[in-house]
Amino acid sequence: MDSLRRLEEIFAHFPGIGPRQARRFVHYLQGRPTTQVAELVRLINEVKADTTECSRCHRYFIANELGLNEPGAKKSGTTCSICANTERDQGTLMIVARDSDLESIEKSGAYKGLYFVLGGTVPILDKEPEKKIRLKSLLEHINKFSVAENNTGTLKEIILSLNTTPDGEHTTDIVKDAIKKILAGDDINTVNSESPKMTILGRGLSTGAELEYADSETIKNALGNRR
Repeated sequence: MDSLRRLEEIFAHFPGIGPRQARRFVHYLQGRPTTQVAELVRLINEVKADTTECSRCHRYFIANELGLNEPGAKKSGTTCSICANTERDQGTLMIVARDSDLESIEKSGAYKGLYFVLGGTVPILDKEPEKKIRLKSLLEHINKFSVAENNTGTLKEIILSLNTTPDGEHTTDIVKDAIKKILAGDDINTVNSESPKMTILGRGLSTGAELEYADSETIKNALGNRR
Protein backbone atom coordinates (compact mmCIF):
# COMPACT_ATOMS: atom_id res chain seq x y z
CA MET A 1 0.00 0.00 0.00
CA ASP A 2 1.44 3.39 -0.98
CA SER A 3 1.75 6.29 1.46
CA LEU A 4 -1.30 8.12 0.06
CA ARG A 5 -3.63 5.15 0.58
CA ARG A 6 -2.13 4.46 3.97
CA LEU A 7 -2.81 8.05 5.07
CA GLU A 8 -6.40 7.78 3.82
CA GLU A 9 -6.78 4.61 5.86
CA ILE A 10 -5.50 6.33 9.01
CA PHE A 11 -7.86 9.30 8.60
CA ALA A 12 -10.77 6.90 8.00
CA HIS A 13 -10.25 5.53 11.52
CA PHE A 14 -10.92 8.95 13.04
CA PRO A 15 -14.31 9.18 14.85
CA GLY A 16 -17.07 10.20 12.46
CA ILE A 17 -14.82 10.14 9.39
CA GLY A 18 -15.56 7.88 6.43
CA PRO A 19 -13.43 6.91 3.41
CA ARG A 20 -14.65 9.85 1.29
CA GLN A 21 -13.86 12.44 3.96
CA ALA A 22 -10.51 10.77 4.62
CA ARG A 23 -9.66 11.10 0.94
CA ARG A 24 -10.58 14.80 1.02
CA PHE A 25 -8.24 15.33 3.99
CA VAL A 26 -5.37 13.77 2.08
CA HIS A 27 -6.05 15.85 -1.05
CA TYR A 28 -6.26 18.97 1.12
CA LEU A 29 -2.85 18.26 2.64
CA GLN A 30 -1.37 17.65 -0.79
CA GLY A 31 -2.32 21.19 -1.77
CA ARG A 32 -0.90 22.87 1.35
CA PRO A 33 2.55 24.49 1.50
CA THR A 34 5.28 22.32 2.97
CA THR A 35 5.62 24.70 5.94
CA GLN A 36 1.97 24.19 6.93
CA VAL A 37 2.25 20.42 6.72
CA ALA A 38 5.46 20.52 8.76
CA GLU A 39 3.68 22.64 11.39
CA LEU A 40 0.86 20.09 11.58
CA VAL A 41 3.34 17.26 12.07
CA ARG A 42 5.18 19.25 14.73
CA LEU A 43 1.99 20.00 16.67
CA ILE A 44 0.84 16.39 16.56
CA ASN A 45 4.18 15.25 18.00
CA GLU A 46 4.14 18.04 20.58
CA VAL A 47 0.62 17.26 21.79
CA LYS A 48 1.50 13.58 22.07
CA ALA A 49 4.65 14.35 24.04
CA ASP A 50 3.03 16.86 26.40
CA THR A 51 -0.21 14.99 27.11
CA THR A 52 -0.62 13.19 30.43
CA GLU A 53 -3.39 10.85 31.58
CA CYS A 54 -4.94 11.82 34.92
CA SER A 55 -4.39 9.09 37.48
CA ARG A 56 -7.91 9.59 38.89
CA CYS A 57 -10.41 10.47 36.17
CA HIS A 58 -8.28 9.20 33.24
CA ARG A 59 -8.83 12.24 31.06
CA TYR A 60 -5.88 13.43 29.00
CA PHE A 61 -4.52 16.89 29.68
CA ILE A 62 -1.57 19.04 28.71
CA ALA A 63 1.14 19.22 31.36
CA ASN A 64 1.09 23.03 31.19
CA GLU A 65 -2.36 22.88 32.77
CA LEU A 66 -0.56 22.22 36.05
CA GLY A 67 2.34 24.53 35.35
CA LEU A 68 4.68 21.78 34.18
CA ASN A 69 6.23 23.82 31.41
CA GLU A 70 9.18 21.64 30.53
CA PRO A 71 8.89 20.09 27.04
CA GLY A 72 7.55 16.57 27.26
CA ALA A 73 6.87 16.94 30.99
CA LYS A 74 4.90 13.88 32.04
CA LYS A 75 4.34 13.05 35.66
CA SER A 76 3.23 9.51 36.43
CA GLY A 77 0.39 9.53 38.93
CA THR A 78 -0.36 13.21 38.37
CA THR A 79 -3.94 14.37 38.76
CA CYS A 80 -5.50 16.95 36.44
CA SER A 81 -6.65 20.40 37.52
CA ILE A 82 -10.26 19.23 37.86
CA CYS A 83 -9.47 16.34 40.21
CA ALA A 84 -6.98 18.47 42.14
CA ASN A 85 -9.50 21.30 42.68
CA THR A 86 -10.75 20.93 46.27
CA GLU A 87 -13.43 23.56 45.66
CA ARG A 88 -15.33 21.21 43.35
CA ASP A 89 -18.13 19.05 44.77
CA GLN A 90 -16.27 16.04 46.14
CA GLY A 91 -19.49 14.11 46.71
CA THR A 92 -20.58 13.85 43.08
CA LEU A 93 -18.97 11.66 40.43
CA MET A 94 -19.99 11.89 36.77
CA ILE A 95 -19.17 8.99 34.45
CA VAL A 96 -18.64 9.89 30.79
CA ALA A 97 -17.50 7.88 27.79
CA ARG A 98 -14.84 10.19 26.34
CA ASP A 99 -12.75 13.26 27.02
CA SER A 100 -14.79 15.21 24.48
CA ASP A 101 -17.96 14.56 26.53
CA LEU A 102 -16.24 15.86 29.65
CA GLU A 103 -15.16 19.03 27.83
CA SER A 104 -18.70 19.67 26.55
CA ILE A 105 -20.11 19.38 30.07
CA GLU A 106 -17.42 21.65 31.49
CA LYS A 107 -18.23 24.31 28.88
CA SER A 108 -21.86 24.28 29.96
CA GLY A 109 -20.83 25.45 33.44
CA ALA A 110 -23.70 23.41 34.91
CA TYR A 111 -21.62 20.80 36.73
CA LYS A 112 -19.07 21.33 39.49
CA GLY A 113 -18.30 17.80 40.65
CA LEU A 114 -15.69 15.20 39.66
CA TYR A 115 -15.47 12.90 36.63
CA PHE A 116 -14.43 9.45 35.46
CA VAL A 117 -13.75 8.80 31.76
CA LEU A 118 -14.60 5.26 30.63
CA GLY A 119 -12.62 5.54 27.41
CA GLY A 120 -15.47 4.56 25.10
CA THR A 121 -18.70 2.57 24.98
CA VAL A 122 -19.54 -1.11 24.63
CA PRO A 123 -21.18 -2.27 21.38
CA ILE A 124 -24.45 -4.12 21.98
CA LEU A 125 -23.16 -7.49 20.75
CA ASP A 126 -19.79 -7.26 22.48
CA LYS A 127 -19.21 -10.04 25.00
CA GLU A 128 -16.17 -8.57 26.74
CA PRO A 129 -16.99 -5.07 28.03
CA GLU A 130 -13.82 -4.96 30.14
CA LYS A 131 -11.80 -4.68 26.92
CA LYS A 132 -13.80 -1.69 25.66
CA ILE A 133 -14.10 0.48 28.77
CA ARG A 134 -12.25 1.08 32.05
CA LEU A 135 -14.86 -0.84 34.05
CA LYS A 136 -12.44 -2.43 36.52
CA SER A 137 -10.69 0.90 37.13
CA LEU A 138 -14.06 2.60 37.66
CA LEU A 139 -15.17 0.08 40.27
CA GLU A 140 -11.84 0.35 42.07
CA HIS A 141 -12.14 4.14 41.96
CA ILE A 142 -15.65 4.13 43.42
CA ASN A 143 -14.70 1.63 46.09
CA LYS A 144 -11.65 3.63 47.09
CA PHE A 145 -13.54 6.91 46.86
CA SER A 146 -16.57 5.89 48.91
CA VAL A 147 -15.04 3.41 51.31
CA ALA A 148 -11.27 3.32 51.70
CA GLU A 149 -10.45 7.02 51.56
CA ASN A 150 -13.50 8.64 53.10
CA ASN A 151 -15.12 5.84 55.09
CA THR A 152 -18.08 8.10 55.83
CA GLY A 153 -20.04 7.89 52.61
CA THR A 154 -18.68 11.16 51.20
CA LEU A 155 -19.63 10.06 47.69
CA LYS A 156 -23.31 11.02 47.54
CA GLU A 157 -24.22 10.70 43.87
CA ILE A 158 -22.97 8.91 40.76
CA ILE A 159 -24.25 10.43 37.50
CA LEU A 160 -24.20 8.17 34.44
CA SER A 161 -23.74 10.61 31.56
CA LEU A 162 -23.49 8.47 28.46
CA ASN A 163 -24.86 9.04 24.98
CA THR A 164 -28.50 8.13 24.36
CA THR A 165 -27.45 5.92 21.44
CA PRO A 166 -27.93 2.12 21.51
CA ASP A 167 -24.29 1.57 22.48
CA GLY A 168 -24.50 4.33 25.09
CA GLU A 169 -27.64 2.87 26.65
CA HIS A 170 -26.07 -0.60 26.62
CA THR A 171 -22.96 0.72 28.35
CA THR A 172 -25.10 2.53 30.93
CA ASP A 173 -26.79 -0.77 31.83
CA ILE A 174 -23.44 -2.57 32.15
CA VAL A 175 -21.92 0.12 34.35
CA LYS A 176 -25.06 0.52 36.46
CA ASP A 177 -25.27 -3.23 37.17
CA ALA A 178 -21.58 -3.43 38.05
CA ILE A 179 -21.79 -0.46 40.43
CA LYS A 180 -24.91 -1.85 42.11
CA LYS A 181 -23.03 -5.07 42.86
CA ILE A 182 -20.15 -3.39 44.63
CA LEU A 183 -22.43 -1.00 46.50
CA ALA A 184 -24.51 -3.94 47.66
CA GLY A 185 -21.38 -5.68 48.89
CA ASP A 186 -21.42 -8.48 46.31
CA ASP A 187 -17.76 -7.82 45.55
CA ILE A 188 -14.83 -8.44 47.85
CA ASN A 189 -13.45 -5.39 49.68
CA THR A 190 -16.66 -3.38 49.43
CA VAL A 191 -19.49 -2.08 51.30
CA ASN A 192 -20.47 1.34 52.25
CA SER A 193 -23.47 1.57 54.53
CA GLU A 194 -24.38 4.95 53.03
CA SER A 195 -24.28 4.06 49.37
CA PRO A 196 -24.46 6.94 46.87
CA LYS A 197 -27.53 7.23 44.67
CA MET A 198 -27.19 6.66 40.93
CA THR A 199 -28.82 8.99 38.41
CA ILE A 200 -28.79 9.38 34.63
CA LEU A 201 -29.10 12.56 32.61
CA GLY A 202 -32.67 13.74 32.00
CA ARG A 203 -34.17 13.71 28.55
CA GLY A 204 -33.01 17.19 27.74
CA LEU A 205 -30.87 15.00 25.48
CA SER A 206 -32.90 13.45 22.70
CA THR A 207 -32.57 9.75 21.90
CA GLY A 208 -29.61 9.22 19.62
CA ALA A 209 -27.87 12.42 20.72
CA GLU A 210 -24.15 12.53 21.44
CA LEU A 211 -22.86 14.66 24.32
CA GLU A 212 -19.93 15.97 22.32
CA TYR A 213 -22.29 17.83 19.97
CA ALA A 214 -24.88 18.99 22.51
CA ASP A 215 -25.12 22.72 23.18
CA SER A 216 -24.64 24.14 26.68
CA GLU A 217 -28.35 24.79 27.28
CA THR A 218 -29.26 21.20 26.40
CA ILE A 219 -26.61 19.89 28.80
CA LYS A 220 -27.91 22.18 31.56
CA ASN A 221 -31.44 20.85 31.06
CA ALA A 222 -30.24 17.26 31.04
CA LEU A 223 -28.34 17.80 34.29
CA GLY A 224 -31.27 19.59 35.88
CA ASN A 225 -33.67 16.79 34.96
CA ARG A 226 -31.48 13.81 35.80
CA ARG A 227 -33.23 10.93 37.51
